[in-house]
Amino acid sequence: MWFFDAIASGFQYPTDPGRLQAFRILFGAVLTARFALSVGQGGWNRFVAGSLSLHLAEQRFGPARARLLARVYRPALIMRTLAALALAAGLLPRISLPLVLAGVALELLYLKSPNAVRYTLLTGAALLAAGNLGEGLTIEHTPSTANTWAQCLLVLITTDIYWNSAWQKLRSTQFRSGLYLAQWIHTYSQIRDRLPYPGQHAVPGLVRRHAGNLTEGDVRLWRAVAATAITAEIALPPALLIPQTMPYAIAAGIAMHAAFTCLKPRQLITFSGLTLATYLAFAA
Repeated sequence: MWFFDAIASGFQYPTDPGRLQAFRILFGAVLTARFALSVGQGGWNRFVAGSLSLHLAEQRFGPARARLLARVYRPALIMRTLAALALAAGLLPRISLPLVLAGVALELLYLKSPNAVRYTLLTGAALLAAGNLGEGLTIEHTPSTANTWAQCLLVLITTDIYWNSAWQKLRSTQFRSGLYLAQWIHTYSQIRDRLPYPGQHAVPGLVRRHAGNLTEGDVRLWRAVAATAITAEIALPPALLIPQTMPYAIAAGIAMHAAFTCLKPRQLITFSGLTLATYLAFAA
């Protein structure tokens, strides 16, 4: 298996540099979408005078630093979006990538649960370690060791994300029992018409009608879904590394992330998009 051969050789095992170059394109495209969406639903007006976000920033950082954050916030939104677009297009990737990561890190200053930000920074750091990011939209396929270390990093990062997620789910009695998912779908079915922004959730009507209550049958169904999700997260990384099982693992991963994204499309676009993009790194 190439991954273990690469480690044993001190990352001198030749791999296809085009895999990291394709990931760079997808990384930039996903973050361009994330940054563009972040401008909507009140994002552009974050830190305006009298806003709750500015008040919280003043409490956390002090008035002077909060005012500085408010001044640089909108220019940073524009800068990082343009940088992400340039990265996807392969325009000066060694310059645009650090600008993108700086724009992502900005969100650590105000997001309450920045898990997607940390994951983005980790995968972006793997790209920084790549020796050949390519130029433009051209993808090279001549084997080399330029991207072997970065490719192994992406495999390790994705494996850690999946296995850590599975571990957290296994530790949660409420999730394993199916009660968490049943309650989530039931609550969403009751309040979806009162949500302030469209596109926050995209649970299909068929699911709401036939599994949107808290009956014993519904909980049993969601218990099976929970067990399937845990099993998939454990099995996907090794299955992606094995050439014979990789196509089936990719199909299963796409289906799983599509289901995840239905729960919270806007919040999970980065996680699902980047995780699926890292599948490119699992083959040499």
